[in-house]
Amino acid sequence: QVLTLDARNHGGSPHNPLMTYEAMSLDVQHLLNRLGITKCILLGHSMGGKTAMTLALQRPDLVERLISVDITPVSTAPVSEFSAYISAMKSVKIPDALPRSAARQLADNQLRPVVQLPQLRQFLLTNLVEVEGRYIWRVNLEAISHHLADIMNFPIFHKPYPGPALFLGGSNSPYISSKDYPEIQRLFPKAEVQYIEGAGHIVHQDKFEEFITAVLNFLPPP
Repeated sequence: QVLTLDARNHGGSPHNPLMTYEAMSLDVQHLLNRLGITKCILLGHSMGGKTAMTLALQRPDLVERLISVDITPVSTAPVSEFSAYISAMKSVKIPDALPRSAARQLADNQLRPVVQLPQLRQFLLTNLVEVEGRYIWRVNLEAISHHLADIMNFPIFHKPYPGPALFLGGSNSPYISSKDYPEIQRLFPKAEVQYIEGAGHIVHQDKFEEFITAVLNFLPPP
């Protein structure tokens, strides 16, 4: 059984002004409780990876194994870089009642000067939705920009997670660096680090089959 969750302020999840890893970890804990799941294997990418790590460190009893995709338990990229992306998204202007393909193309053109990587623009554009003929971002840009420092950092923990953990990075991404290894080792002593050749930050999009293979190889035998 595989469950895919939209984090708060993302996808179809409700918007909430609070956007910390502790809050997002609690969201997942409440869901597990509601569904009667007492043990799970957690996989998260980027911000989702930090949420998964937070949950594993807070409630190791709930987490059988952990997979963190292209993120580590240390501070990420400079806040200014993501701040610029959010500003660019906020400034996108699309006329009402435009066909979806034309709206996406227009938004893509407006984001291009700030978000130069085409894959990253495509990733951001998945959040552009049409509501009653108007185009809006379904992510809560206000809450995300307000909590950007929280999202880029990681909460402080002293007690390690004792279970197996996989840190799965893209070889072309800077987000899992050798300087992070001591902190990975401190908090996740059973961690292994693996890189997928030729993948950037959005590993599962860049190298889908290799990503699935790496995940399946890490899972316990059925």
